Amino acid sequence: MVGARDRLRPWAITALLALFMYINFADKAVIGLAAVPMMRDMALSPEQWGVVGSSFFVLFSVAAALVGIGVDRVPTKWALAAMGLVWALTQFPMLTTVSFPMLVACRVVLGAGEGPAYPVALHAAYKWFPNDRRTLPTSIIAIGAAVGVFTIAPVLVYLIERFGWHAAFGFLGVAGLVWVLAWIVYGAEGTVAVAAAAAESTDAPRIPYRSLFASRTVIGIVGLSAAVYWGLALLVVWVPALLQQGLGYGAAATTALVSLTWGAVAVCMPLIGFLSQRAMLSGRSSRAARAVPASLFAVAAGVLIVIALPIAAGALQIVLLAAGFAIGGAIYTLGPAIIGEITPEAQRGTMLGVISAVYSLAGLVAPAVTGRVIAAGPTAHDGYIHAFMLSGAIVAAGGIAGLLLIHPEADRARFRA
Repeated sequence: MVGARDRLRPWAITALLALFMYINFADKAVIGLAAVPMMRDMALSPEQWGVVGSSFFVLFSVAAALVGIGVDRVPTKWALAAMGLVWALTQFPMLTTVSFPMLVACRVVLGAGEGPAYPVALHAAYKWFPNDRRTLPTSIIAIGAAVGVFTIAPVLVYLIERFGWHAAFGFLGVAGLVWVLAWIVYGAEGTVAVAAAAAESTDAPRIPYRSLFASRTVIGIVGLSAAVYWGLALLVVWVPALLQQGLGYGAAATTALVSLTWGAVAVCMPLIGFLSQRAMLSGRSSRAARAVPASLFAVAAGVLIVIALPIAAGALQIVLLAAGFAIGGAIYTLGPAIIGEITPEAQRGTMLGVISAVYSLAGLVAPAVTGRVIAAGPTAHDGYIHAFMLSGAIVAAGGIAGLLLIHPEADRARFRA
C-alpha cells in the first residue's frame, strides 16, 4: 500500500522545481531592475548596456541543446544542482567592483546555466508522473516565473533602493545556494513514469532522432512554440515602448499591462493544465486534450493582439493586449507533455532540450526585426502598429500550423509500426 508520504513526494519535487524556475526568473529580472543605477555607477553607455543584455543569449540555446542531450545519460538531480550552483556563483562577483568585461562574462555564464532550466526541470518531473498526469505539474513548474513578477520583483527593487544594486545580486546568490542545498537533500530521480512507460511498451525500442525531429508533431510544436516565443520576446523588450511611444500611454498603464499579463499567466496556466489532465483521465485523446487547445489559444492570442492595436486607447485595449500576450503560452504547458508522450524515456531529455534551443532562437530574431519594422514606419505610431500586427499574425499562424500538424496518436502509431 502506498503511503501518504510516497503520494506527496512527486508534488514536493514539483514544488521544488517550481521554486527553481522562480529563482530562474529572478536572476533574469535583476539586471533590468538594476539597469539605471548600474549604468550610472559603471559609466556604461546605452550601446554597452545593449551588449550586456544580448550577452545573456550567447550560449543560451547551445547550452539547452547540449545539456538536454546530457541528461539522457546522467541523473537530472545532479544536472539541476549544477545549474543552480552556476546561477548562484555568477551573482557573487557583483558584490565587488565590477568591470564591464566581468559583467558581460557573468551574463554569458548565467545564460549558459539558465538555457537548459525549463526542459531539464520538466524531464525531471516527468520521471514522477505517468503520461496522463503530466500537464498539471508542467503548468505548476511553468508559472514559477509568472509568480515571481508579483513577489520577487518588489523585493529586489526594495533592496536596490535601500542597500544598492550589489545587495540584490548578493541576495539572489544566497537564495540560489539555499535552493541547491535543499535540492541535494530532497531531490531524487523518479521511477513512476519509467514503470508506466514500460508497462505500456512505449519506450522500446529507441526511435531514430531524424524520425522524431521530422515527425509532424515535433515540427508543429517547434513552429507553434517559436511563434509564441516571438510574442513573449516582444513583451519583455518592446511592449513598454509600444505603449508609451506608439500608443501614447504613461508608465502607469505600462505597469498595469505587465501585471495583468503575468497575472493572467499565473492563473491560466495551472487551469489549462488541470483541465487538460482531466480530459486525458476521462479518455480524451492527447490531440483533443493537449494539441488542439494549445493551438487554439495561440490563434486566439494572435487575433486579440491584432484586434486590440487599432481600437481607441483605454482599458479595453489594455485588457485585450494583456490577454493576447498571456494565453498563447499554453503551448509551454501542453507541448512538453506531448513530446514526453511520443518520445522514449531514454531520449526525452535530448528532445526537450533541443526543441527548447530551437524555438528560443525566436527571442534573438524578434526584437531586431521589430526594431527594423518600427524604424521603417512613416511615424512612430505606424511603425509600432505594423510591427505588432506582424507579431500577432505570426502567433496566429503558429496556432494554425499546430492545428494542422500536431497529432501525437498518429506519430506514436507510426513509430510503433
